[in-house]
Amino acid sequence: MAYFNNEQLENMGFKYVGKDVKISDKASIYDPDKISIGDYSRIDDFCIVSGKVNIGKFVHITPMCLIAGGEPGVELSDFSTLAYGVKIFSQTDDYSGETMVNSLIDPCFKKEIFAPVKISKHVIVGSNAVVFPGVTIEEGCSIGSMTLVHKTTKPWGIYVGIPSRRLKERKKDLLELESRFLKSIK
Repeated sequence: MAYFNNEQLENMGFKYVGKDVKISDKASIYDPDKISIGDYSRIDDFCIVSGKVNIGKFVHITPMCLIAGGEPGVELSDFSTLAYGVKIFSQTDDYSGETMVNSLIDPCFKKEIFAPVKISKHVIVGSNAVVFPGVTIEEGCSIGSMTLVHKTTKPWGIYVGIPSRRLKERKKDLLELESRFLKSIK
C-alpha cells in the first residue's frame, strides 16, 4: 500500500491534518477543506471520504469504506475503527415516492434528510455495516458485520442485525489498555 507523503497531504488542502497521518494514494477524498484528521489516523485503499468529516486520533478506516459527510457531517472519535466496506451517510433521499430522488435532480423536486452522524470513542463498526443519518453510536459499542444502524445506540453494547438490536454488553477492559498505551507512546 502506498500512502501520500506529508507534502502531498499538505497540498490537498485539508482543513487539518495531524502528525503521522496515513492516507492511501488509492483513496478518494472530496472536499478536503471540510475534512480534519487527527494524529496517527489512517485511511486505506479504495475508501471514499467526502463532505464535512472530523476524524479523531488513532482512527482506522479500513479498505472500501464510504463516509458521506455532506453538510451535516460525520465525526469519528478517537480509537474508533471502520472495518472493510462500512458505509456512513449523513444525508439521504426520501424513498417514499412523494418526491424525486437522485443527485441530478433540482432540490425543489426532492426531499432530502440531513442529520449528523457521530461514531464515539472506542467504537468498532464491523464489515459492510451501514449507518444512517442522525445516528450516534455511543462510546465503546461494537457493531456487528452487515448491521444496519438506524437509531442511536446506548454505550458499551454489542449491536447486530437488520435493523440493529443490542445483543449484550461489551467489556470495558480496553479503557485500562488505552491508558497503558498512551503512557507507552509518550
